[in-house]
Formats: sequence, C-alpha cells, structure tokens
Amino acid sequence: MPATVTPTPGPAAAPVFDEVPTRGRTQEALTTLIVDDQRSMRRIVRQLLATIHMHKTLEAEDGQQALDLLTDPKTPWIDLIICDLVMAGMDGLGFLNRLRGDADLRQRHIPVLILTAERNELLLDVVRQVGAADIAHKPISSPALRAKIETLIGLQFT
Repeated sequence: MPATVTPTPGPAAAPVFDEVPTRGRTQEALTTLIVDDQRSMRRIVRQLLATIHMHKTLEAEDGQQALDLLTDPKTPWIDLIICDLVMAGMDGLGFLNRLRGDADLRQRHIPVLILTAERNELLLDVVRQVGAADIAHKPISSPALRAKIETLIGLQFT
C-alpha cells in the first residue's frame, strides 16, 4: 500500500537536530511523519497530534515506506518523525539505522520519537545509540506527547 498524505554496521554518529528548520514556526506549520504498521495506531497518533494543532501529517506503514517518502523530492519537509519500534517489514530500528546512516539523505537529521510498548532497556539503549531523539511508551496521552514534541523540536506550543 502506498504511503498516504493526510490533511492531518554499528551505531551511527549522534544526530544533529539543529539542522531541522523549525525555528520561528508554529506547531500548525509543522509536518509529522507517522510510521506504524497498524492503521489504528496511526489514527490515534494523528488524533493526538490534532489536539495540539499539528494537523499536517504523512503516514507510512513501515520503515521502508518512510524512507521512500523521505527520498521522494515531492515530499514536503518533515519536521518530526513518530515511529513504532516493532513493525512488519522494516522495523523502527532498521529505519533509524538506514536514516541516520545515509549521508545523501537531505532529511536524515530529523528528530525521531520512537513510540513503543517495548520495555527491554537493552533494546531501548540500542535504539538511542542508533539515533532516536527520544522514546515514549504506549499508551501515551496528549499532554505527554506534547511535552516530548516541545522538547524535541524546541517549540513552546500555544
């Protein structure tokens, strides 16, 4: 299934999130890529984002679809990626590894928030080493998601 637009060999080097052009923008202007193999979870994340006025979203069912979007020159600039860890196809760890490791990818420094039910601390440490900006555990509330996003992209939401 194609990615949809809704109006709505070791650890990589530490990402530089300052390259994301969010300064001076409001949350309404930001675009978020939601990567999850479960349609219902993508819908929930989209609804949570809407509660904080982040309506511009793109969706992908797995890491490969997300990479396809990121390499498509027609894809608008993405300010934040919210990605599941355990997915069919390319999982979140594989996606992060490819994203951070591709020096030619213009958006490889985008902050990635991993949203997962996984509690294995060793695995979560590896996810951080590969380049996740932060990790949030499912289920997540709108205020908790808002706080994570504000910290990641350096905006105080209105």
